[in-house]
This record gives sequence, structure tokens and C-alpha cells, in this order.
Amino acid sequence: MTEVRTPSPDSHPLADHAHSGDGPVDEFDLGLAGAAAAELFAERWTPEVWLQQAASTTPPLGGLGWGCVGGPTLASLHMPVLCAQGPWVDAWRSASTVLRAGRSGAVRWQEDGRWAFGQLEVPVADIDLAKTARLAYRDVFAALQDCGQPHVLRLWNYLPRINADGGGLERYRQFNIGRQQAFMDVGRDAFEGAPAACALGTAGAQAGGLAIRFLAGRVPPRPVENPRQVSAYRYSKAHGPQAPTFSRAALADAGGGRVVLFISGTASIVGEQSLHPGDVIAQTEETLRNLQAVLHAAMARCSARFTLADLQSTVYLRHAADAPAVLALLSKAMPLAPAPRCVQADICRAELLVEIEAHALVPGALA
Repeated sequence: MTEVRTPSPDSHPLADHAHSGDGPVDEFDLGLAGAAAAELFAERWTPEVWLQQAASTTPPLGGLGWGCVGGPTLASLHMPVLCAQGPWVDAWRSASTVLRAGRSGAVRWQEDGRWAFGQLEVPVADIDLAKTARLAYRDVFAALQDCGQPHVLRLWNYLPRINADGGGLERYRQFNIGRQQAFMDVGRDAFEGAPAACALGTAGAQAGGLAIRFLAGRVPPRPVENPRQVSAYRYSKAHGPQAPTFSRAALADAGGGRVVLFISGTASIVGEQSLHPGDVIAQTEETLRNLQAVLHAAMARCSARFTLADLQSTVYLRHAADAPAVLALLSKAMPLAPAPRCVQADICRAELLVEIEAHALVPGALA
């Protein structure tokens, strides 16, 4: 057993907010490793299936739990579930039976020699969210170093009251300041090479703190931009003193002759302007046009052929009452796709009512 911990709990700025029960890195050798271990899989499970798989000989790397809990490797998100399927888990796994688990600052992670999944959650003060985000991302980057999978493929960010004033500046804009500075602190590209990501707001009694989840690998992803939109990292100062740090999508070799496409949170934005204020149906239709544009841009960078039917999507809605109409529209627009899952969340701009993120794994190779 090897201990990997950066920095020590006593000296770490977020240590007081970290989860309890921390220990050294554990390596679980369950008896199989080989070429198949290099393959990445994404599966959507019920909470019951998650618990079964987590106890099996090929446990997942980690997962995002929507409306459910399921052990230390499940990053639970307490957002109201609005779809008929109820609570679910987006699980990320490989064929490896050798998993190494560890802790870097506030981040818990697991890796299998090719891929890693990590998570952290820390309380958020009403002011100085930029500092909290910067420290949290410092831990994320330390975790990437410690786990040996240095390249972020996908990031998920959730913070309470994302559109609220945080002392003269919207909290999302404060978050963007801290996130970008953390990238620059460690010499990571906060612009053209930024990973796919989303940032949503939580609300209510279970809003929680700043939650960050990530999937990482040994090889950097290939960023994809949407020709209908200004790249988020090139937004003007009209959208905050520092631009968001993410690409519209990212491509990676998933092994087994497949390519994985990670699509960042996508909304009704053309250029850098929000469109169709107050009209959730028109915003959803515009979002679908943006998703289609991202698919076309991604196909220019690989041999994989993506369609809307390939997308495993998550829909974020500001207003729960909009769920039936939006899900009906998506069912009609994407009849062959897996049924989208839906939760209530605040979108990063106050005028936006819907956001969709997605991923897809299809046969092909990177160009």
C-alpha cells in the first residue's frame, strides 16, 4: 500500500471542509489487467445496479448520482429529478480490475492506469467564491498529478446560488475568476486547450457547497468548438471580468476502436448572446441546433460519425414546470436517442431556462 496525499490535512486550506474517513491510497488488485482495461465505457444505471457493480470484481471508476447516494465513489448530486425514470447514476468504468484509490487535498479519486474519476465538495462562503474555486481547482490539479492521469477530459461544476450577487459580482462570474486563475497558476491552458465542462446552480435545502467532478486520462483530449458560437474562453467583458474556462466539446480515444465525445453544457447562445428570453421551447430548439453544430465540428476531427441518436444527454431546467413540454420536444427531435434524463438546476446565465450536456461513444478513430 502506497500513501499519496497532497498536501497534508493539517496544512491544507480546505482540510476542515473535507470528507471524513480519509486514509492512504489503496490499491485493489482483483486479478485482471490487459488491453481491454484501456477501454472506457459510460453507462446509465439505476441506483440498485450501481450498488451491485460497486461491489463486483470490476467496480466502476466513479459516477455521478442524481437524486441518490451509493458509497464513497459515487458523487451524489442533490438536484430534483424531473424525468419519469427517477434517480439514476451516470457511471464511468473500464474493464480493469486493478483500481488505485487516493486522496489529494479535498479530492477523492480512483484510477486504473489509463483513466481516473475524481470528486470534491467544499462549503462555499457568501463572498470570495473566486478564492474557494481557485483552491478547489488547485486540489484537482494536484489529484491529476498524484493519480498519474494528468489530462482532464471532462469537468462538472455545481455551486449554490449561481446567479446571485456575491458582493458586487454575480457568483458565476466570481467562480470563473478563480477557475481561470487556478489553470494559469499551474501553467495549464485556460483557452484553446481547455476541457469540456459545465457549471450549474443548485438551490434549496440540499444545495450543498461547491462540487467538482472530473474524468481524466493519460492523453490530452482534442477540443471542439461550435462555429455558431464565440468560444466561451473568448467571451467579451460583457460576460464578466474573466471568461469561462471550457471548450464546447472534447474528443478522446476510448479504446476498442471507439471515440468518445464529451459535449459541454449547451444552451440557447449564438455568437455570445443569449436568444429567446422567456421562451423555453425556442431555447430548447436553439440548443438542439447548437448540439448539431458541435456534432458536425467533432466529425471534422475524427472518423466517427455522430448523430443526435448517439447522445446520452442530461437536461437542466430552471423551472420544473417546463419538464413535460421540453422532454416531449426532445423525444420528437431525437426519437432514436436514449431517453434524456432531466433535473432542476439554475443555468449559468439568469435569462437561460434550459441547458443540455451529453456524451457519446461510437466506432471510429481520431484524425
